[in-house]
Amino acid sequence: MLVTQFKSAFVPRKMSPRLTLLFVIFCLLCAMTLASDPDPVQDYCIPNPKLGVIKTPLHTFLPCKNSSEATTDDFVFSGMKVAGNFTDTGLAAISVNPTIFPGINTLGMSFVRADLNVGGINPPHFHPRATEISHIVQGSVYSGFVDSTNRVFARVIEQGEVMVFPRGLVHFQMNVGKKPATIFGSFNSQNPGMQKIPSAIFGSGINDELLEKAFGLSSKQIGTMRRRFDPKRVRF
Repeated sequence: MLVTQFKSAFVPRKMSPRLTLLFVIFCLLCAMTLASDPDPVQDYCIPNPKLGVIKTPLHTFLPCKNSSEATTDDFVFSGMKVAGNFTDTGLAAISVNPTIFPGINTLGMSFVRADLNVGGINPPHFHPRATEISHIVQGSVYSGFVDSTNRVFARVIEQGEVMVFPRGLVHFQMNVGKKPATIFGSFNSQNPGMQKIPSAIFGSGINDELLEKAFGLSSKQIGTMRRRFDPKRVRF
């Protein structure tokens, strides 16, 4: 759609096929660039909370404070020493972004500490704006993702091993060991986003009839699933 809009606005009607192809490639590259985190224009940018947030159609910016005011503590985060609060699925996650760790602002990254109780799961979800690297700090975790052809890539990942979850693909984790597991995840975006599949389907208000036809469930079963994944009640 972006290419079509650019062509209609800027491409001469008698442009040669070769030039048209080059123009289309250029537009696609522009679209890819605009979809990623912007490159930093300085060494670092420690947010100045007094200046608020600047929002544009493509990005949200946190204005920087004067570099002379930066301190070592701005680049150190100590909030991941212990696990967070566990949810009903046995998952405790501490997500770290520039809001709580100023030092990573504009660096195009964020990360998370996730802990799984024995048998605990990280339900299927995806990050629309980032690839994730998942490092198993301790434990044995069944980890995997599903590609766009519905092929599953999954296996048990042991302590010290790493698995990558490509950007935008559904992935999942389950502690299959006999002890709690700890995972460190890193993203190549400071705002990776997250869409949880169960909540997106049953907790978002999609028409009941459509869900009944899509999943072969009765209206009563759909109601049960809606109550279970109501965003006001669910705790993944």
